[in-house]
Amino acid sequence: MMEKRTLRLDDQWLRRFANTAFTIALAALVGWALWRYYMLSPWTRDGRVRAETVNVAAEIYGKVKELDVTENQFVHRGDVLFVIDPEEFRYALAKAQATMESRRQDMLIHEILAKRRSQMSAQAISTEEQQTSESLAAQAAAAYEEAKAEYDLAKLNLERTVVRSPANGYVDNLRLRVGDYAAVGQTKLTIIDSDSFWVFGYFEETKMPRIHEGDSAIIELMGGGPAISGHVESISRGIADQNGSTDTQGLASVNPVFYWVRLAQRIPVRIHIDHVPNNVTLAAGMTCTVVVKPGSAK
Repeated sequence: MMEKRTLRLDDQWLRRFANTAFTIALAALVGWALWRYYMLSPWTRDGRVRAETVNVAAEIYGKVKELDVTENQFVHRGDVLFVIDPEEFRYALAKAQATMESRRQDMLIHEILAKRRSQMSAQAISTEEQQTSESLAAQAAAAYEEAKAEYDLAKLNLERTVVRSPANGYVDNLRLRVGDYAAVGQTKLTIIDSDSFWVFGYFEETKMPRIHEGDSAIIELMGGGPAISGHVESISRGIADQNGSTDTQGLASVNPVFYWVRLAQRIPVRIHIDHVPNNVTLAAGMTCTVVVKPGSAK
């Protein structure tokens, strides 16, 4: 009886030892996998959706007569955004056209006189008078070219009274109403280019050796929804160095403090968006998680 009981105790101890060893091994394997995933796998939660923007401003000064868009409206390239009162510019164009025609007639008269006098003999007209006539003809031609340029400018300014969208996109930061005066170069609205969305993923430098241009990437927006597919388009070649500034004497300013725990720098990686699901709305500035698939470059 004692031997059987001893055998049972030994079997229970062996089973407990085996279970404990298996649990420790499994925990070690899971820990190693988690460490490898968090420390080496190329992924980051620090991603940002970005897009190109175009600041729209008037190229001429005038009162806004018509506003054809609203905030957040989608517009196509060439669509009318707003119109500046064109009356003053029409009058300027008519005046420039009249001046150009007057200068043209004056040029023709001087050209005829110069040609006629150039055919006269030296007994009928002096060399000085011929040169004067040719000079007046050249001046009249130059005056006509100047008037022609002023006409072209007046025509261009009239065309500039209609401000059109330079890209496909969304109207943002609209600060314009009918009756406002548009100043030259003063931004009145912004167009967010809908064809230019991309993602910047800020990866720790320890993960950069596994990231290459062309690698596939999965983008998951913080707000949820289906994943967005993309690929690594390019990798930034530089970030700001806090020790790179100089003092008043032009010498390098190096921080003497060194921390025992060093944080990995984050390198911007540009992710090209390949496909956006129909029910996903992108907005510049959104936060996202980016996971890169190493070795998937085509």
